[in-house]
Amino acid sequence: MTNVSWYDAVAFCQKLGESTYIKGNIPFGYRYKLPTETQWEYACRAGTTTAFHFGATLQKGQANFNKHVNKTQPVGSYPANQWGLHDMHGNVWEYCADLYCAYPSGRVVDPAGPSTDSNRVIRGGSWNNFGMRCRSAYRHETTTRSRLNGSLGLRLSLRPE
Repeated sequence: MTNVSWYDAVAFCQKLGESTYIKGNIPFGYRYKLPTETQWEYACRAGTTTAFHFGATLQKGQANFNKHVNKTQPVGSYPANQWGLHDMHGNVWEYCADLYCAYPSGRVVDPAGPSTDSNRVIRGGSWNNFGMRCRSAYRHETTTRSRLNGSLGLRLSLRPE
């Protein structure tokens, strides 16, 4: 899904959750949500420690980036990571649940960010970004109303409420 605002993404999660819960397709107490920034990076890395789940560098043919195709591509057009997740690098930026802020100093686990702000974390880079912006650890921000000209989308996570 592309060309969506953060509000659209949250509404989609809510609507999908309602319909699948009614049908009994998700366990009791679970909901579709945007992943936290930490969850997104964990899923992207898929157990690796390199800049990309492919290794230290990103090559043409591994992801949609640097205007190689000059538009978004269908999910699955590029190889999946070790956990079977496609397009974690490039194609479209993906909204995270977290509000954007500088990382806190010291060691933290799954920081939630500030409780108020207007910008959200986006991860993954997009088809029109250089490879550096598609790294597993790269983070960026955008407003909750932004659609970034079709290069912004979402990835769902199913987790306990």
